Amino acid sequence: MAGPDTKEVSGANLEEFKSGVSMVDFTATWCGPCQVLGPIVDKLATEFAGKVSVGKCDIDKNPDVAGAFGIMGVPTLVFFKNGEVVDQHVGLL
Repeated sequence: MAGPDTKEVSGANLEEFKSGVSMVDFTATWCGPCQVLGPIVDKLATEFAGKVSVGKCDIDKNPDVAGAFGIMGVPTLVFFKNGEVVDQHVGLL
């Protein structure tokens, strides 16, 4: 479940979402580290609202999106600027 400032990312809204400065948390409901990272991502979404778009993408609901970015493990954070991937981190920090 995403926080109030965290957007749900899917194939339908991905292009629009990544057009500015944004971060997507690729996650899964069955993933323990994802459950730990989730509230942190939600807090960042609130803290940076209006500056950085923060979203979550459930890899089980959106395997096409996960596949497009070569997501092999969760959680994976992918950072975008103007539609391009600028950084990526796999695992819990």
